Amino acid sequence: MAELMREVPQHPAGTEPLDGHEAAVILERARASVDPVLREAIESLPGSMRRIALHHFGWEHADGTPAAGNAGKAIRPALVLTAAAALGGAAAREVAVRAAAAVELVHNFTLLHDDVMDRDTTRRHRPTAWTVFGDADAILAGDTLQALALGLLAQDPHPAAGAAAARLAACVVELCAGRHADTAMETQDPGEVTLDEVLAMAEAKTGALLGCACAVGALYAGASREDVEALDAFGREAGLAFQLIDDVIGIWGDPRRTGKPAGSDLAVRKKSLPVVAALASGTPASAELAELYATPYAKEDLDRTALAVERAGGRDWAQVQAADRMARAIAELSRAVPEPAAAEGLLALAEFVTRRTS
Repeated sequence: MAELMREVPQHPAGTEPLDGHEAAVILERARASVDPVLREAIESLPGSMRRIALHHFGWEHADGTPAAGNAGKAIRPALVLTAAAALGGAAAREVAVRAAAAVELVHNFTLLHDDVMDRDTTRRHRPTAWTVFGDADAILAGDTLQALALGLLAQDPHPAAGAAAARLAACVVELCAGRHADTAMETQDPGEVTLDEVLAMAEAKTGALLGCACAVGALYAGASREDVEALDAFGREAGLAFQLIDDVIGIWGDPRRTGKPAGSDLAVRKKSLPVVAALASGTPASAELAELYATPYAKEDLDRTALAVERAGGRDWAQVQAADRMARAIAELSRAVPEPAAAEGLLALAEFVTRRTS
């Protein structure tokens, strides 16, 4: 496969890139804050659901023995906590931990379901839950995590908990609609899917939860409605940049870093953003790509298909779009958090998700 993803030039004029160490510190701190709440919530589940959830989070092996696996990067809870701190200081961050855990539970509910739907066999370098426990059990465990998330907010005495629960519930509906659109596109002819449609799908499928995470943090900081909506918009734009880079990684990412097979999106003929952009380019390579996508997957054609996407401009388009979405995200952030020092944490997280290679 091709080399590792090239770095995305996402910085608008007049800004300087932040040291990636800052994002790493924020993510590590978020993981440390929410994991005890997540563990307590999961330990409250009936044994059958608890076992699947613990395996999914990497805290137990399939046989039930303890594991020290990777529970994920904690990007979404980090956004909740960092948004709360940006608008309300350290005190707001501390009281938003349960809400951050709720957002992380919803994210993992979607992962459990997505793995079943996409037939992904590995996640975080571990077998996915459905491959170990079966489709039905993985789906039920996902449903359980969503219920746990809303339960955490229902039991939270914070005055913003009700609004946060309503926002998270609406986000789940949007996520499901976006995932449905994504699935429906799989059966459409490649030429029938437009860039506008796939961008709208990506916003619902990915941007919505990142926007919701930022908005929930703002709610727990007691922010105005205008600031809550600005942070939601910030998260959505950053989420689109995230999805653009995720789609690039899905084609050209290194399996040693991603934990997934190389070119997995191409193998299932997924109409990801780089692919749709390539198909719409009107180039000879786009015609070759359309021909390849019209036939069943063959392993020997994988490199050829990836090269066709790249030669038709899909990779470059995705990287330019990620930079543009990042610039839009920064503009939205400056509306709600005009003080650069207060905005640094959120900016570091947004830059992290558009610089990653796994």
